[in-house]
Parts: sequence; C-alpha cells; structure tokens
Amino acid sequence: MDEQPDDQTSQPPTRRKAHDVPDLPEGVSPARVRSFVRRGRLSTLTLQRMETLAPARALPAGPFDPVAAFGRVAPVVLEIGCGHGHAAIAYASTHPEHDLLAMDVHTPGVARMLADAEKAGVPNLRVEVGDAVVFLEERVGDAVLDAVHLFFPDPWRKTKHTKRRFVSPTNLDLLARVLAPGGHVLVATDQDFYAEHVLEEVAAHPRFRARRVERPSWRPSDGFEAKGLRAGRTINELRLDLLPFAD
Repeated sequence: MDEQPDDQTSQPPTRRKAHDVPDLPEGVSPARVRSFVRRGRLSTLTLQRMETLAPARALPAGPFDPVAAFGRVAPVVLEIGCGHGHAAIAYASTHPEHDLLAMDVHTPGVARMLADAEKAGVPNLRVEVGDAVVFLEERVGDAVLDAVHLFFPDPWRKTKHTKRRFVSPTNLDLLARVLAPGGHVLVATDQDFYAEHVLEEVAAHPRFRARRVERPSWRPSDGFEAKGLRAGRTINELRLDLLPFAD
C-alpha cells in the first residue's frame, strides 16, 4: 500500500498508480479514515486458496484471544499491511518462539501468503483479512500485543490525504493501549518525508519514543524495499518504544 514520491536521482521513479480518493468530508475523525484503498477482483486461484488454506490459519470469531488463536502462551506480534506476506513468513520462521498475526485488506495478497506459508511450514502464523484499525478498536484488549510491524505503509503524500496516514495521534493512542509494557512498533519506509512525519507524530505523543535502528536481518528485501533501493531511495528503519505512564 505504498505510493512513491518524485525521485531525486537520474533514474525514473518507481510509483504505484496514483490513488483516486475523494477529499475527506468535514467532521470525519481520522480514526475512521481508511489508510488503504481496496482494488481488484478475486481470481479462481485466490478463491481456491482462501477456501482451502484460510480456515486453518484464521482467527476464532469474537475478541482476539492469543491462546485460542495459537494454542499456546507466547509473545504476539501483529503485522499491519502484510502484502504478500514475505516479511511475515520470514519472521515466523526465524522466531518460532513468537506468534505472528498478519493482516491486510488485499485478499489476493493474503491468499498468496497462505500458499507460501503452507510451503514454509510455519505453525506460528495466523492471518486476518480486514481493517487493522477496526480490528484493534473492536477485538483487541489492553496490553495484548508485544510488537506491531508496519512495513512500507502507504505514505499518502498529497497534503489533502495526510489524515489517511496510519501513523496519527489517534492510532498512536490505540497502539499504546493494545501494546504490553515494553512493547514497540517497527516502521520501515523508503519515503523520507513519511519517516519525518512518523518522527514528528511520535515526538508529540506522550507514550512513545522514536529512534532510528538497523534494518532487521530477518526481513526479506524484496517488494517495495527492493523497488525503493533500485530507485536510489534510502530505507528508513524506525522503532517506536512504548513508554510507561508518567507518575
């Protein structure tokens, strides 16, 4: 869900197709503004994969219960906007002691992830198709998650679409509620302006502290990261650490 800005190198920029999104109506809360755009129809292969593979990795209905979902007590990581699931599968494979829930609104991508996860044999991966904000608001209790991954989110570079960016005061409040003490958020983006946006939002939030970190060695470098590197852009790696309540 990434949209690329103008490149400053001699190479032509790699971009997603520009979003045709209407302006936000007056009075709409950013918490209810979608940070994604649904596109496309479902192919026969996608439908087949969802029908045969999704049930084994789907969450039980109702409030999110990690023990019921994964069958054990373990640290739980949520990846928001998992795309084709390369990072999710890699994390689940290299961190078998953790459980990972991968979410996306793009069903074909989730279906492909299910097929790849079946081949990889990762028992600690679950999937959910849907809006992460609604999921966190309505189904996740306090201090349930140990970490959240947000890799190459749509930066929504147009000024009139800024409120659609996932990292916002409202969503930081939400993440602060669902993260357990000592929890953190990992953000990766090849858009410098989006990285600055994240740093500014976090600097103004009382429950998070942001810092630049090294690229995690377990994460594959394909997808939007590879496109960004080919276009000469820098990959910004940020970690948002949850702070305890002030005395």
